[in-house]
Amino acid sequence: MTANYHTHTFRCNHAIGEDREYVEQAINSGIKILGFSDHCPWVFPGGYVSPTRMQPSQLDDYFTSLTALRDEYRSDISIYIGFESEYTPELIEAQTRLLADYPVDYMILGEHFTQPEPYGTYTGFPTDSEEELRRYTDLIIEGMETGLYRYIAHPDLVCFAGPQELRDRELRRLCAYMKEKSLPVEINMLGVCGGRHYTSVHFLKIAAEYGLSAIIGCDAHTPEALSDTASIELCRTLAEGAGLPLIETLPGLDGGIAP
Repeated sequence: MTANYHTHTFRCNHAIGEDREYVEQAINSGIKILGFSDHCPWVFPGGYVSPTRMQPSQLDDYFTSLTALRDEYRSDISIYIGFESEYTPELIEAQTRLLADYPVDYMILGEHFTQPEPYGTYTGFPTDSEEELRRYTDLIIEGMETGLYRYIAHPDLVCFAGPQELRDRELRRLCAYMKEKSLPVEINMLGVCGGRHYTSVHFLKIAAEYGLSAIIGCDAHTPEALSDTASIELCRTLAEGAGLPLIETLPGLDGGIAP
C-alpha cells in the first residue's frame, strides 16, 4: 500500500496508540504517504463536548506532534496533516475560523451526522426515513461543492432500512456526482473488515456502472491497522471484483512519488 489518507489518533476518544506508533507502523509496512485525518473539532453552541472527536483545545498538540514527526521522519515517509469532518452548514463558518491559523493540508468528508451534535443521529444507525436518506446525499454534494474536501469517506455509510430502490436511487445520485467531479470511491477497510454494512459489494457494483475509480482508506484507529495486509488485500480484491480501478495517491498529496 503506497498511501493511506484516513488515519485517526487517540484524540478522538475511540482510537488508541501514540502518533509515533502510527508513523513507525506505516514505515515498517512500506507505506510512503501517511495522511492523518482525525475527527475534526467543531465549535458547538452551549459548550457541548462531543465524545467522538478531538476538542478545539487539542489542535495545538495535534499539529505540534505531527509536524515534529513529519520533520523527524521526512527521509522515510511523507506525512500530511488533515481532518475527517462532516459538512454541517450552520456550524461551518465557526469551524473555518477555528482552523484558519493552522496549516491544514487536506480534509475528507465523512457525513456521520446530518444534524449537529447532540441533536443528530449517527447516519450509520438504521433508519427508514426517506427524508434522512435524501438529506445525507444532499449534504455530501453540497459539502463537496465547497471545495473543502478531497474525497468522501465511506460514501455508503448511511444505513437505510427502507425500500432498496430508494437507497439505490440515492447511491446512484451520489455516484453520478462523483463521476462528474472525478472523485474516487473510498473502500473503507474498517467497514469491510469490521463486520459493518459499508463498504458494500452492492455499492461498489453501482460505482462501477458509473466508471468510478477507488481508493483504499484504512480508517485506522490503531497503528496495527496500517500493517493489516490481509485486510488491505481483501479491499483490493473487492475493487477488482467490481471492476473498479484503484488509485494509490491523491493529486497534490502524492509526496512527489511518480505515478
